[in-house]
Amino acid sequence: MSDLETFRAETREWLEANCPEEMRQPLGSEGDICWGGKRWEFKSDAQKVWLERMAEKGWTVPEWPVEYGGAGLSKEEAKILKAEMKAIKARSPLNSFGIWMLGPALLKFGNEEQKLEHLPKIARGEIRWAQGYSEPNAGSDLASLMTKCEDQGDHYLVNGQKIWTSYADESDWIFVLVRTDFEAKKHEGISFVLIDMSQDGVTTKPIKLISGKSPFCETFFDDARCEKHNLVGEKNKGWTIAKYLLTHEREMIGGMGQGSGGMRPMGDIAAQQLGLDDRGMLADPILRTDVARAEIDGLAFLATMERVTDEAKSGQGVGANSSMLKYYGTELNKRRFELMMDSAGSDGLEWGAERDVASHWLRTKANSIEGGTSEVQLNIISKRILNLPTA
Repeated sequence: MSDLETFRAETREWLEANCPEEMRQPLGSEGDICWGGKRWEFKSDAQKVWLERMAEKGWTVPEWPVEYGGAGLSKEEAKILKAEMKAIKARSPLNSFGIWMLGPALLKFGNEEQKLEHLPKIARGEIRWAQGYSEPNAGSDLASLMTKCEDQGDHYLVNGQKIWTSYADESDWIFVLVRTDFEAKKHEGISFVLIDMSQDGVTTKPIKLISGKSPFCETFFDDARCEKHNLVGEKNKGWTIAKYLLTHEREMIGGMGQGSGGMRPMGDIAAQQLGLDDRGMLADPILRTDVARAEIDGLAFLATMERVTDEAKSGQGVGANSSMLKYYGTELNKRRFELMMDSAGSDGLEWGAERDVASHWLRTKANSIEGGTSEVQLNIISKRILNLPTA
């Protein structure tokens, strides 16, 4: 057997022996997703055991170096691990903005002290991170941000407001874009800092959405302290880090289009709701066509995700492709929940049940806004991928 075939066999055996049966079931509610952090309460013993076992193997972040909490796997081995987890329908052991966004930024721009301090805690799910980017007057034009970071000699003081900070009220730390030079051009006076949210001077206020839930918050900094060793990269050079991190954020948001992470296939959901005809096919022919089209588009999107990932790992980077993935992935996710509503009929209007569809359907409307609106992504695609002339 080749080394990769041996790795696949050993991975399959380990997953079969260590993934609890409960962690192979479709997600039933938001609580089934493990986010980790100091205040995280595990929904079950199985959820806790699954995270602990995967973290011990370094498989929550399989390609990160071992010294930072990862397993040091090659891209080929990581792809095998992902495929074998999918084969047994294993849930992700840990969802984390630290893994998806901050981790890659620290690996590229952080110093060794910062990497050793933060990355292992992220990998083990011990710290939950929030993202402090958008402000009330700096959304799509993010470089217009005005949150002030002043040098106090041995530390910084931060004052200002961020908005749409996902799960800020449940997070332990936050990575923040701040303005450290008000005289420089707007892109050149921004720095990237890390702030402990448990201190005085940092407060959050949930924003209630039309779905009835509050994943987003307003976050306020009033003379919040930021230690100087928590400045990532060079002072006033944070825009470079911000752009790099945004490509990972958009790729992460676009990944919703895969419908992975324990979600049931759309065809199974529709069949359960509407039943099958005497040929074993979905009884509603129009909906059957729509489901088939959505699933085929999903497979094509997955192939594109794989291609972009391979290109990135070969040194080509993600770049503007992240906008393409973000745009199409969020559109696919919205389509999926539209089809769920169609399948459920009047039952889909039920509100507040553990598996209610309506609130999730409403929540998907934000997918094409968060992380940069679809209109912004299409502009980036037209300029940087299609090379179309500007107006």
